[in-house]
Amino acid sequence: MHALVRKSLVVQLQAHGTERFPVLAHLCYDADDPFAVTVVFAHDGRVLARWNLDRGMLGEGMRKPVGVGDVRFRPVTDGPSEELCMEFYGDAHADGGRQHATVFVWAPAVAAFLRETHAVVAPGEEDAGVDDFLAEVLAGS
Repeated sequence: MHALVRKSLVVQLQAHGTERFPVLAHLCYDADDPFAVTVVFAHDGRVLARWNLDRGMLGEGMRKPVGVGDVRFRPVTDGPSEELCMEFYGDAHADGGRQHATVFVWAPAVAAFLRETHAVVAPGEEDAGVDDFLAEVLAGS
């Protein structure tokens, strides 16, 4: 099965204490990698960053804060606006600091994207292909 779900959204990027500014986020779900959502952030035709996100964690982050490592999600409600706050942390610098970027995305758009991915592969129905991988490894030894 090879099914793709794609959605492009305008999101708000905030980095290093700057004001928010709009960038494009291209989300892609591939049924061949059923646990992941790839997101590419772009501005003025340049790729700013590419991240592979856990689909389940993305959905959970719509309801409550999740993540303790390089990627963290949390819902943000400010009046009529419902956003998903996505925080990304880069590698540590020699001085102990880390690059950090925050992306705010309209939560209903992410929810709609996730519903489309669930129509392709329902949560709990993902197949990691471990049995096939082990068969290949054992056949090669």
